[in-house]
Amino acid sequence: MALLAQLYEAQWVVVSIAALLYALERCRACLRLSAFKGPSSTDRSEVWHALTILTWRSHLIYKDVTDKYGTIARVGLNELLTSSPEVLVHMNAVRSGYTRATWFNRSFQVDEEKHTRRRQQMAAGYTGRENPAYGGIKADADLNNYLTSGEEGLTIITMAAALGLSPVRQWGPIARAFGPSEEDHSGFGKMLATARSLIDSRLEQSTKEKSDMLASFIRHDPSREELLGAAILQVLAGSDTTATAVRSIMLYVITPPGVYARLQAEIDEAVETGKVPAAPAIIPDSVAGGLGYLQAVVREGLRIHPPVTDIVPKKVPPNGDTITIDGNPVFIHGGTNISYCAWGVHREHDGEEKLATIRRTTELIFRYGKCQCQCLGRPIAWMEVTKVIFEVSHHWITSIRV
Repeated sequence: MALLAQLYEAQWVVVSIAALLYALERCRACLRLSAFKGPSSTDRSEVWHALTILTWRSHLIYKDVTDKYGTIARVGLNELLTSSPEVLVHMNAVRSGYTRATWFNRSFQVDEEKHTRRRQQMAAGYTGRENPAYGGIKADADLNNYLTSGEEGLTIITMAAALGLSPVRQWGPIARAFGPSEEDHSGFGKMLATARSLIDSRLEQSTKEKSDMLASFIRHDPSREELLGAAILQVLAGSDTTATAVRSIMLYVITPPGVYARLQAEIDEAVETGKVPAAPAIIPDSVAGGLGYLQAVVREGLRIHPPVTDIVPKKVPPNGDTITIDGNPVFIHGGTNISYCAWGVHREHDGEEKLATIRRTTELIFRYGKCQCQCLGRPIAWMEVTKVIFEVSHHWITSIRV
């Protein structure tokens, strides 16, 4: 009985020590970023940040935060948010010690070495040639609910990330029980099965027979699973973002009549002088790249309405880092996450900013600096957007000519 009494008393000692250690850790977490201001409670918990993500308007709320609290603001216990292009360029510099934060566990590779190797294998494929086809364009329909399931999947990924449940979502038993299966007759599971079938078929052929994206991937000897991930990425990361860019740019083009009139004049001149082949041919990328106003329209459209507003946080090097904020050096402790405020970065230049500054800033939409930070799909996305804007303006939007 005496032993039981001692054990009973000891458990309360252990609990008390654990509670004390937890309180001390929370205090440390609270104080280590005390130099940065932010919304109430962000120095005590992650609740504000989670709720902000779940509003689906986080990009606008984040801009309000950086407008109110400065170009670097606190949005969580270990989370900072920046609208400073200079800080982002510093973080993504070639010799930067910043690494991917655990946020990338949503569906991306966090390990820097594995990520770099994967990029080296896939980079040559992103040259603007054809992608693996799923049949949606030819049918002019969402075959097998591919796009619908992609949207639903991204919603689940976002909610899991906001609530800190990404590791749970990716845990084997949970993923197998609730995730998509290649046995499914529609949706994301069907997309996986279709992509695997295409890949297996192409692996049996010589890569000399075709010179497209998938052939390029295969030539660099990735595993079957890596090929599958790359093929699926084209749909999830490359379709909705490009479509968002096209829709937003067209909105901003047709709203002010003067902008559309100038763009249409450049298009008419290109057609009349024979720079553009007759329909049904599509404008070559080499010609689209030489149309100055078209390129300016696309760049400004991307700036005013960035198609991707994910915060993509980077982790400060273990020994910390000193960055300059409004001309003052500020030390940031190692392990801190610094996130990207898209709306704040790109909408801070609506005044009489120099064109060169705006141009450098818009490059941040596709990331900047060391190769691990750059968007591999940039050439394809830019080509697709410029061609669509040209062709739609040339062939269909004729009723709003001024």
